Amino acid sequence: MACDRTDTILHAYFDNELDPLGAADFALHLAQCPECTEALASLRSLRSSLSSRQLYEKTPSSFRRKVLAAVHAAGTSSIERAVPPAQFAWRELAVAAAFLLLAYIGWHVASVFRSSSQQQVLAAEVVDAHLRSLQPGHLTDVLSTDQHTVKPWFAGKVDFAPPVHDFAEEGFPLEGGRLDVVHGRSTAVLVYGRHKHLVNIFIWPTDQGDAGPQFGSLQGYQWISWRQNGMEFYAVSDVSAADLALVQKLFAR
Repeated sequence: MACDRTDTILHAYFDNELDPLGAADFALHLAQCPECTEALASLRSLRSSLSSRQLYEKTPSSFRRKVLAAVHAAGTSSIERAVPPAQFAWRELAVAAAFLLLAYIGWHVASVFRSSSQQQVLAAEVVDAHLRSLQPGHLTDVLSTDQHTVKPWFAGKVDFAPPVHDFAEEGFPLEGGRLDVVHGRSTAVLVYGRHKHLVNIFIWPTDQGDAGPQFGSLQGYQWISWRQNGMEFYAVSDVSAADLALVQKLFAR
């Protein structure tokens, strides 16, 4: 039976048109679908062949100037068509409605900005902690690939039980854990590998409800945050946003 994703999602994945979560979901699908894997390899081979033979021509600058001139002429002619006099009476109402809309948008943006600012503060702290961990001797307090060794190590060191999993079969082998401090409180950190890169996952309890993933980047590092089951998670690494989305989906499943 043919896979229905081969003719739909595959091309969006190939062209990097999926959001990080969608890309991560399809990456999991590729691990179980030989048909999509083969089709993706064919697309990559085709792109490589086309690129190596330079089978394309650059658009002449004269053509660009003609297009811009045509667009400018079309815009000018539409402006020159005056609004009928009967419609001028509605302008005052339109202006008032616009002011009300702008006021609402301003309030909404301010509310979002306050929430975003708090998240940016936390993201900056975990990125700084990630950078500190890369110094020699700072990455792990307990060095082990066994989740049954890492999880009990946190007992008595933090006032919560962080979820510890080994995702080696999915490409994220557990390497150990450590304690850190984020926003003035002790935090559990799980360390995973990903294609010779390191992923730090910071975990602490929260009284807020579950929330879907939020993405960002600072100082050349990607981060993703989410909340689930009374825990706040921040994952930081120099891997792609799609890779971080994939590890988030592994924790959420």
